[in-house]
Amino acid sequence: MAGGLAKRQRSQLRELTLKFGVSLQLGDFILLDGRWFVTYSGLLRLAYRKGCCSMTAEPVREYCDPTLSRWVFRAAVGRRPGTRLFVAYGEANPGNTSTLAKGCELRIAETRATARALRKAFGIGLCSVDELGSHPFSVRPRNNDCSNGQPRLRDKLCLLIRNYELDPTLVKRYAADFCGTETLREASRDLVEAFVSTISQEAANNRAALVCKLNSYNQPEEVRS
Repeated sequence: MAGGLAKRQRSQLRELTLKFGVSLQLGDFILLDGRWFVTYSGLLRLAYRKGCCSMTAEPVREYCDPTLSRWVFRAAVGRRPGTRLFVAYGEANPGNTSTLAKGCELRIAETRATARALRKAFGIGLCSVDELGSHPFSVRPRNNDCSNGQPRLRDKLCLLIRNYELDPTLVKRYAADFCGTETLREASRDLVEAFVSTISQEAANNRAALVCKLNSYNQPEEVRS
């Protein structure tokens, strides 16, 4: 992908990689409308690498109105025990979220608050893609109840594998690498959700490139004597 970027974008990509250790391949950030945006999964991986000691998020109830699907969250991130907390707020309502995420405003407000707190804690100047309001890439569709579990994501991933005729074993290996876990089953829901969104975009944009990437996870069997 880097070969198709403008000089300025390549320079920014190199700076991001060197400064934060983030990975374009793992989906830590994406390019939208010529600008780089950090992803929520990328922020979580950065926090894990930096040894983030605490991360909390709770609704600010005096500003929330469930009847209007309006939610405001306060998030706090601690980099080291006993040090200052980095605090940020996130708000979501039907007017600043995509119609695809109708009914998920509470989750989106929490994600926005946490993403902002993480960016402040680790000095990330890039805006998070989850803060883009009604931008179609800023949400990850779910059913309206927003309480569906991992099987829903697996169903979506299986459908994607079928539609694009991908090797399921290689997809699972790619997913585990993306999430930074030994197996896909061990990954958190947020990371799995981010992976499904990323591979869906990759498949739609350039299936051949995705297949090439998946083939890099093809591990030959050991020859036993």
